[in-house]
Amino acid sequence: MDEFDPAPEPDRQRWQAGTDTFGRVYDVLLGTTAPTPYAEIAETADCSPNAAKKHLDRLTEMDIARADTDGQPARYARNDAYFEWQEASRIAREHSVDDIVERVHELETKRSAYEERFDATDPSGVSAFDADGHDAVHERMAAIGDWQGIVREIRLYELARQITQNDGHLIPA
Repeated sequence: MDEFDPAPEPDRQRWQAGTDTFGRVYDVLLGTTAPTPYAEIAETADCSPNAAKKHLDRLTEMDIARADTDGQPARYARNDAYFEWQEASRIAREHSVDDIVERVHELETKRSAYEERFDATDPSGVSAFDADGHDAVHERMAAIGDWQGIVREIRLYELARQITQNDGHLIPA
């Protein structure tokens, strides 16, 4: 084994002993944000490409993964919408509708402050580099990142509110 091997054999053996192939492919998929060839996922999950593809296809059927099978080789990435749904469901379980509505109100107030500060309604249209000096650019980048987080959190809490108000469903039953 090369001393620079990113996954030394003892760690790999411990992973294999405690996790089946499906679990390893799932774990690797969680860190896959860009479409990645299934053979690369297999290599990281320490399994055959055929096994990885089989499990990735199953994860795609479950909407946990996104698949791009038009090109060759097939590429896979995690489905962020699935994980957002999971997070919104957790919020719905842990908070009352009143708590959720109050949190959304707090977040909307913060969002409005950023919209006024940057004279824009969407943080993706604001450049961090429209500032003079390194510190000002850095501060602006942090503010834009915070604003993006607030927008995401509003979306999650709104989804949680809908789930809570509709007895666990997104739309009324």
